[in-house]
Amino acid sequence: MTLHIYACTKYSIGRARLFLNLPLCRPLSSLRPASRSSSISLNLTRTCWQQLPHRGFSSMSDTPNDLFNYSSGRWLVNNDLRVAERRREFDVEELCRLAAQSVGRSSRDIQAFVKLAEGGFNRTFLITMHDGFEMVARVPYTVTVPKFYAIASEVATMRFLCSLGLPIPEVYDYSPSSDNAAKTEYIFMEFIRGTNFSDVWLDLEEAEINSVLRQLVQLESRMMSIHFPAGGSLYYTEDLEKMTGRKGILLNDERFCVGVDARVRMWYGRRSQLDVDRGPYESAEAALEAVARKEIAYLRQFGQPLLPLQRERREYYEYKEQLPSEHIKNLERYLLMAPLLIPKDPALHHFCIRHPDLQPSNIIVSRSPESNQLKVVCLLDWQHASILPPFLLAGIPDRFQNYNDPISEALIPPSLPVNLNKLNESEQNRERALYHSRLFHLHYVKNTKEYNRRHLDLIIDPISMFLCRLFDGAGAPWEGETHTLKTALIEATEVWARLVGQGEAVPCPVVFDPEDLRQTKELSEKLQAVDEAFEECQAMIGLGPETWVTNEHFETAVALGELVKQKVLARIPEEDRARTEAHWFLDDMDEKDYF
Repeated sequence: MTLHIYACTKYSIGRARLFLNLPLCRPLSSLRPASRSSSISLNLTRTCWQQLPHRGFSSMSDTPNDLFNYSSGRWLVNNDLRVAERRREFDVEELCRLAAQSVGRSSRDIQAFVKLAEGGFNRTFLITMHDGFEMVARVPYTVTVPKFYAIASEVATMRFLCSLGLPIPEVYDYSPSSDNAAKTEYIFMEFIRGTNFSDVWLDLEEAEINSVLRQLVQLESRMMSIHFPAGGSLYYTEDLEKMTGRKGILLNDERFCVGVDARVRMWYGRRSQLDVDRGPYESAEAALEAVARKEIAYLRQFGQPLLPLQRERREYYEYKEQLPSEHIKNLERYLLMAPLLIPKDPALHHFCIRHPDLQPSNIIVSRSPESNQLKVVCLLDWQHASILPPFLLAGIPDRFQNYNDPISEALIPPSLPVNLNKLNESEQNRERALYHSRLFHLHYVKNTKEYNRRHLDLIIDPISMFLCRLFDGAGAPWEGETHTLKTALIEATEVWARLVGQGEAVPCPVVFDPEDLRQTKELSEKLQAVDEAFEECQAMIGLGPETWVTNEHFETAVALGELVKQKVLARIPEEDRARTEAHWFLDDMDEKDYF
């Protein structure tokens, strides 16, 4: 393979432009909650769904280390730590016994117990009985949070939505605690036969893309039309009472209640030690404020000066540690603004639910033998689902949106270039990927307009989308930077009249110093450039979240990363080389202070 590398004369990775002709694979979800939008295009080649082959044999399958350890990929940075986070030991025989018991069987009925898949938070196993019956056992990693609530909420959410006819696996049994014979939390559920959408979505013609998105939007419409009495996450009443001593806010079906918010960012790292309000939220204002108050409490108890976790950005902070007090200041500004930005329309104040991560790998489809059309038969992975006002849940799912593209944003039907056949293979692949991204964006919006109009109104309303962005920035775990939140706050001050309504005489409660504004906007331009270059670098090397790569691509990625490093260092004045190398974004680092 021939590698072509071009770097600008300026030496930081933020200014290095890399052009490597590499395949891209979709990584597994990260354990770290995203603090910036993953806008890297990962659609240039076929998505890689990390599923191990199904193997049938008459023993308990893999060795314990195979069952307990992560084996679906590796990380270029802190691989040993990432693998250790995902190691989970348990009593295999007891887990099998409990699984068989959950469907009225004996462990003697089990023919095979094999690893099926590994995601961002859980490991999944396929259990096959001698008569061919199959079921799934899912076990969380030891670092998956929130303890107890993650499993309890997911099961309640699945069973509640399944009872309303949504295509969700049946849950046979579960344990939100590791205090059981298997020595691990678990969920036993139905195995759904079909094709993972991530295996086929890049091969579909426009008509099938439209059909699948129509079905997904119709399912979203059904979910978002369910009104809940409060915000937070869904639980069985008895589970929540057992854990907290309180019943939560009951639904009409009193087996279920709304309790604490199970989203990862509310519990991430040492945040799980905080005694803060995580719901249930009885108002939109309470939901908006809780994310910021959580982060303020964390910073006051655990905050310390830190270099930005994103090492490629450190040059633009002059390699200086950033103060948590600056982020607290911006969170307090957010708390002054947020209550004034709640939509006036009372119809938007109710609480509803939406899939927490609607991406192709969480969608199972099956081709109808009669019509040969793809049908959505299952939505997987309901962990960390939250109940919030619709204006805080709105948006096109990340893997289906194609923002920052004028064709998509104008909703113009896309077409392939007329000279496609004259382009080289790499250029053709890029054009086809862009065409596909535009089709998904277009048909998601068109179907939302037809089947979920209120959601569309929020998607196309810049004020609603801005409030989502502000809410996201305030709730994101602090990683040594406050810039993302601060720029959103500055933007709010600049368009305040539009945000609160032209007829409202509501003065903006936040004012920024002109010199502060100038410096912040100057930093924004630099960080935007470094982010674009960094994302290009990630894509060309083939890196996913936290530098994840497939096992097959690992050695190549390491070599490419080292090649990039040497090319960049070679262009650096000798007096700056040591500092750049010390902060190199693909070297291992100590992360403990960021949790």
